Amino acid sequence: MNLAECLRVIEKHQSQAPVKVVAIARDLGLNVYRTDEWSDKISGMIVRDPKSERSAGYSIYVNGHHHEHRRRFTIAHEIAHYVLHRDFIGDGIQDDALYRSGLSTRQEVQANQMAADILMPWHLINAAMDSGTADVESLAKLFNVSLSAMSIRLGVPYETEDNGEATGAKERALA
Repeated sequence: MNLAECLRVIEKHQSQAPVKVVAIARDLGLNVYRTDEWSDKISGMIVRDPKSERSAGYSIYVNGHHHEHRRRFTIAHEIAHYVLHRDFIGDGIQDDALYRSGLSTRQEVQANQMAADILMPWHLINAAMDSGTADVESLAKLFNVSLSAMSIRLGVPYETEDNGEATGAKERALA
């Protein structure tokens, strides 16, 4: 599958929020597995999987101890590596908790950007905002992503109190 075909598969799944990343992976021919055997330092990996019956021949593994939002971003990040950096994956790459692997910083930034594009496409964000969902907290909930992921996507600072509670989400409307 070439880049244009991969992008068409991704776009097909971006008709409503939350975007179903496992379905995207499967349609790209990737298996997705959740593992509970890792420490918190490892978020995910994409590996060549000779046992895979799927066409891509790669599998994505995500850390089952991580929050659902983190797992969704990790899957999207590994999809991005597959789509953008397939020639560099080799037998596999592992991303730590900061989404760093053996790939270049530039490639990791590209994978993070594409993961955000997959999970939070602008056309769906704009449609949600046009319908009145305009604060970070509501948008994050709608897209099933973390508050920080949504605030970074929107370029809106998002503060938390010392106890980790979010503050100011309702007041910081984006409209």
